Amino acid sequence: MTTRRSRGDGGLHWDEARQRWIASVTVGYTPAGKRIVKKASGKTKTESKAKLKEIIRDYEDGLAIAPADYTVERAVNDWLAYGLNGRHSGTLAACTILCNTHVIPALGARKLRDLSAEDVDKWLADKAKTLSTRTLQGLHSCLNRAIKRAMARDKVKRNVVALCSVPQGKAGRPSKALTLVQAESMLKAAEGSRMYAYIVLSLLTGARTEELRALTWDHVDMEGDPNANPPVPPYVAVWRSVRAGGDTKTRKSRRTLALSKRCLDALQRQREQQEREREAAGEKRQENNLVFASKVGTPLDPSHVRRDFRNAIKNAEGVNPAEWTPRELRHSFVSLLSDNGLPLEEISRLVGHSSTATTEAVYRKQIRPVLETGARAMDWIFGREEERSSD
Repeated sequence: MTTRRSRGDGGLHWDEARQRWIASVTVGYTPAGKRIVKKASGKTKTESKAKLKEIIRDYEDGLAIAPADYTVERAVNDWLAYGLNGRHSGTLAACTILCNTHVIPALGARKLRDLSAEDVDKWLADKAKTLSTRTLQGLHSCLNRAIKRAMARDKVKRNVVALCSVPQGKAGRPSKALTLVQAESMLKAAEGSRMYAYIVLSLLTGARTEELRALTWDHVDMEGDPNANPPVPPYVAVWRSVRAGGDTKTRKSRRTLALSKRCLDALQRQREQQEREREAAGEKRQENNLVFASKVGTPLDPSHVRRDFRNAIKNAEGVNPAEWTPRELRHSFVSLLSDNGLPLEEISRLVGHSSTATTEAVYRKQIRPVLETGARAMDWIFGREEERSSD
């Protein structure tokens, strides 16, 4: 006599049309009260029983929703589609490229529940032969966040990627800093180009390229307030960036920097140049009040900045344009100040690093006093070189 299976143990029956044993078990209910039934099939009763036991085990482990064929590729694509909402479009594009180029081709076909830490270790070790450590960190981060999201949605029991460390990759392109002679040569070569003011401000204030691209004329005071107590010099308020939300990289990055004489001269030229471009563009001009924009007023793209920067410095003596990027002007700012004796703590304040004193760590709408040391030092450094040239 056939005995009935216990409640919760699921059921087995023979499907004559499919010529297979079918296993089924109720694993929950929808918000509307409808039963959620998971099924599996096998050519033999033993095979079907084994699959039924696996479904029940996953149900008891809290993984009833996870389909048996849920792969790494599906987990990664779900994360790209829903896990990066609100992030900057550049972040989404970068993560998509990393996943589609390196993660999915190598691991995408693996069932997520079968992915092991050993699989991830071997994959990272193989990628370390051709990729930099920074890129490996990006790959690890993308896969880790994708599986972490899947685990939070009961698709897998644990995140094995969190157990794996990132190996040392190939040496990346090291950042460089200009010497004073190279800096002067670069400024001389860029004079008269559309990038001149951009290069001057980046080199003489240490502002990030993402901060300069978002800088508006509302945040530039070219006169200051000499009658204030204490007097306020001309300054630039580095309070915005092109990041999602428009805020700076960290709270400490929001800072107000005094402008050196060379910066003031460059900004005045930039304003005059924009007036000429505004007249030439006519109705095509878009008014975004940006200090650095295209000829029709639209925001600058990073690739365009790099291209125009290299074109502007192509005639600089002792500088190979192909070997330099705009972000290295910030490195040069730090190096030049350090070489001329400015304390590291003060330099950290000027560049907005978050690892210095906590007095400005709390977000504020306006930071006072204006940080003048960088402007004074730059006036002294470059003014001294101009005196040598005149002699």
